[in-house]
Amino acid sequence: MIPLSEATADLVDLVGGKAVGLGELIRQGERVPDGFCVTTEAHRLGVVPEAEIVEAYQRLGAGPVAVRSSATAEDLPEASFAGQHDTVLDVTGTAEVVAAVARCWDSLHGDRAVAYRDARDLDGQVRMAVVVQRMITAEVAGVLFTANPVTGCRTEMVVDAAAGSGAAVVDGTGAVDHYVLDGSEPHGEGCLPAARLAELRTTGERLQKHFGCPQDVEWVVDPQGLLWLVQSRPITTLFPPPPPTDKPLPRVYLEFGHVQGMRQPVTPMGMSTLKTLVAAMLAPLGVRADIVDIGGRLYGDLTDMARSRAGRRQLVRLLAVDFGPRAQAAMRHVLTDPRFAPNGADPHRVRGAKGASLRTAARAVAGIVRALARPDVARIRLFDAVERLRLASAPPADLTTAAERLRFVQAQETDESPDDLVWPIAAGMLAAALPAQLLKGVAGPDEIHAVMGGMPHNVTIEMNLALWRLAQNAGEHRRLLCDTPPDDLAGRYLRGTLPDVGLAAFLGSYGHRGVAEVDLGVPRWDEDPAPVFAMIANLLRVTDPEQAPDRRFARAAATAEETLRDLVTRARRRRPVRGRIAGFLLRRARSLAGLREAGKFAGLYRLREMRRQLLLVGVDLTSGGLLEQPDDIMYLTLDEAHDAVDHGADHQDTVAARRAVHRRELARRHVPAALLSDGTDVETVLPAAPADGALTGVGAAAGRATGPARVVHDPGTAHVEPGEILVTATTDPGWTPLFLTAGALVTETGAVMAHGPTVAREYGIPAVICVPDATRRISTGQIVTVDGAAGTVTVQASSACPGRSTTRSDAR
Repeated sequence: MIPLSEATADLVDLVGGKAVGLGELIRQGERVPDGFCVTTEAHRLGVVPEAEIVEAYQRLGAGPVAVRSSATAEDLPEASFAGQHDTVLDVTGTAEVVAAVARCWDSLHGDRAVAYRDARDLDGQVRMAVVVQRMITAEVAGVLFTANPVTGCRTEMVVDAAAGSGAAVVDGTGAVDHYVLDGSEPHGEGCLPAARLAELRTTGERLQKHFGCPQDVEWVVDPQGLLWLVQSRPITTLFPPPPPTDKPLPRVYLEFGHVQGMRQPVTPMGMSTLKTLVAAMLAPLGVRADIVDIGGRLYGDLTDMARSRAGRRQLVRLLAVDFGPRAQAAMRHVLTDPRFAPNGADPHRVRGAKGASLRTAARAVAGIVRALARPDVARIRLFDAVERLRLASAPPADLTTAAERLRFVQAQETDESPDDLVWPIAAGMLAAALPAQLLKGVAGPDEIHAVMGGMPHNVTIEMNLALWRLAQNAGEHRRLLCDTPPDDLAGRYLRGTLPDVGLAAFLGSYGHRGVAEVDLGVPRWDEDPAPVFAMIANLLRVTDPEQAPDRRFARAAATAEETLRDLVTRARRRRPVRGRIAGFLLRRARSLAGLREAGKFAGLYRLREMRRQLLLVGVDLTSGGLLEQPDDIMYLTLDEAHDAVDHGADHQDTVAARRAVHRRELARRHVPAALLSDGTDVETVLPAAPADGALTGVGAAAGRATGPARVVHDPGTAHVEPGEILVTATTDPGWTPLFLTAGALVTETGAVMAHGPTVAREYGIPAVICVPDATRRISTGQIVTVDGAAGTVTVQASSACPGRSTTRSDAR
């Protein structure tokens, strides 16, 4: 037995996360019920130390106690295990306490705990300690979050409370009083007066400052009015906040990574190059932004543009080009916020910026007009520039030392003028975007989109068609490619023991590409061709000739040309001038819009060579004992790599910590489209009028998902297909394994801080709670849309059969 007051962080493997948290509270002078811990060593041995438990229990006074799990992976920053293990309250008597300890041990292997560990890829060696604490008679109890768990706002605290033990709060089984403390004087109502709310806020501020991160705090008020703390653990579901800045607050950040297909976090080494690359790509669009690393994702600080009278007029419109309606909606909301109203600026700076802007604009107009006038010539010049960049990406032949390799990586500049690449691409994007306005009332969006189908001159489409031809020519190797795991095929290819299936030629043209290819930290296909073999296997499963990619592309191109002719004829008949202009632009779009992938394609040659040189540096550092493996260098910055090469700095602890964070962020399913500097996910605060017939509840986990409903009354017999919307009266921790396949959660009761919504947030699925009569008003199979930000559930008029894979989710 170990007293709670002696449970320190260095004993976490012995006492578990919950005991460590309670011990720290005691040492900081917080009011915590006295107790002791049954260690993991007893659990490992499988023996209940009954005599020791009885002795420790009697020292507590032998009255009612709470017996609570304290697993070694519990209450940690990366995993809360909220409700996944058992807690037994009001236990009285020695035999009963011993039985409750055994019950907590058994819960480590319960279905919900195992499913939770599997979902978070936690190590199977988790062991269980058990905390036994004196039971506090509760007049009122609840949960305090020192940051808003739904919006992410760090300047708001949230309290849920209920009379009695607070079971309704954590289990979500009944009504609770909900309070949002935003820094102003709290107004007490319900079960908590204003003075108590102020005390909770002060307590939360104290705990957050001590632990250094937002806290999830469970508390109890006894009949004498004393506030007791029974838990404080990190909030695991918050998206990381923007880094501190000395610029005027508040600030707004837009997520840029998805423009490059980056859903996953970027490695630290990749981030350094991406900041420069993305800023350069945005410049031709007129979007000025500092690129910021938030949670390993690329965010652009658009505050200055939002506060600029000239910038804010074009900002939302510019976002339509690549960012889409989510970003536009978020930015529209930000522009209505008085804190982002236009401000004054240094007139000299404005004049300088205006002069530079005019020079850039003149250059852009000349380049775009030239490309529109002679698209074939512009295209030839562009692909000549791509080839020059490929040749220029090769490193000097005399690179031999690690220091020389790092200097090569750092020197990203090139003598190549961007004009031949940038302006044909910009011209194509412009030609594709303008006709929608010119053809309003004449053609709908579907027709204009059809004209953009089967677009020629797109290097990515050409790559995919080349892969299809490779699959079609598999011949006698078809079964080998279909039936052998991709990793095995890749290993054989790299060892030179795979028959010639045509992959070498494909990688010769496209081996510098890969998934998340703009991140230096991820392998290229010519390093690891396993993803290519997986794609080949998928293509070999296409048996319907009409579904062949080349035929589908040809059909789309034919439809586009036919639609273009019909649309131009109709437009010229109704609006002669606009029709002629629109027809010209649409034809130019078909000549130029497919080029938009070429700029990135060209830049990837340089990135591949930079990665190759960095890995060679990693080999040197590994042989010198400064890294464990060569690709550890991707978890350093360039400055840190220089420090290791020049001064022998050992960064292995840094690498290990960053790899752990990277793994954790890889599991995150919801990435905010826009963030404020206080951590607020802008989409969660957008004013939303419910759609006709929408059911209204309380948003408990951000995101939006559409799919067939699955109404469940008994989790023990339920089966939820992937993407189905789980609809139930209430949830407790026993329901959470169903969240692994559910696309979203809807309940009739609950609290934002209850176990169910907490786990939903950890799994990244949208949740709306407190929807009256949800299980009666929604039927299994109906298609519903759950909006966790607006707190609405919209039932579509049509239905789908249960289990059909008709789900679409944009919960990020």
